[in-house]
Amino acid sequence: MNKPAILSLHLPLTKESKHIINSDSISEMKEGVFLINTSRGGLIETNALIKGLKSGKIGAVGLDVYEEEEGIFFIDHSSDLITDDKLARLLTFPNALITSHQAFLTSNALQNIADTTIGTLNEFKGGKKLTFEII
Repeated sequence: MNKPAILSLHLPLTKESKHIINSDSISEMKEGVFLINTSRGGLIETNALIKGLKSGKIGAVGLDVYEEEEGIFFIDHSSDLITDDKLARLLTFPNALITSHQAFLTSNALQNIADTTIGTLNEFKGGKKLTFEII
């Protein structure tokens, strides 16, 4: 039995990386690939993702981020109608897990975020080159 491939995204959203996962890149993936995105929602073109899930090309998806998440995540919408048709469609797939920015909520991750932030502020204050600058 072949084991599915797992593709996990870990990169910033830039003009070069926007929609890096799209119909073309999905067509090049192994059948039944597991796709995980805990980086930025805009890395995945949502319509292509839905098409990949419907066809079975994508065997499962785990999203901690979503392309159109502004105004959706971090707010309790449990008693609201879902007006985002793409998100509503994604939620119908039994092989899709959407966690709305909860992947970073670990002690280690929060400590790393705080350390990086303080380090960057100290570099900036000291006029040093920023270690984590993205241009």
